[in-house]
Amino acid sequence: MQLIKINKVRYRRHLNLVIVGCIAALVIGSLAISQTLIALFPDESGSHFNWNLLGVVIASVTIAWLLNKYRTHNFMAEVVYVWELKQCLNKINRKMPKLKAASREGNADALLAIHFSYAGSRLLWQLDDNTIVMDELVIQQTELDNIAAKFNLTLNADDYDPRILKQF
Repeated sequence: MQLIKINKVRYRRHLNLVIVGCIAALVIGSLAISQTLIALFPDESGSHFNWNLLGVVIASVTIAWLLNKYRTHNFMAEVVYVWELKQCLNKINRKMPKLKAASREGNADALLAIHFSYAGSRLLWQLDDNTIVMDELVIQQTELDNIAAKFNLTLNADDYDPRILKQF
């Protein structure tokens, strides 16, 4: 996965529209489906929990199907990219203890994965205006750069390949 420059304004606008659209579709869809089912199959006891639950499930599955179907649409490009980047960073974070141990021994792949994680996190935090922990990230990046210099390695986030995580 490559880190790319994201238009922050476009990303935020499209993300907000997708979120609002999903919420509206869930509310309207689940109510419409459950009320239709209740009208078609009334329950004498007055409990319509199963029909309401089925309405929510059907609306949720439909929304997930639509999001998956339109994930390649130009409108969704930034939203999908950020979602995939977060998944990639999550995979790295789950292996971070092993990566840090290997990086202290000079493992180039571990150093590269950590470097990509820091660069990706920096990109995400800037998109989300989450600059509170940016100072801590700078300290960690400096430590990583010192380790890389100790082993005469040059780290470039563009060289990262997710397959290198399999060895950790």
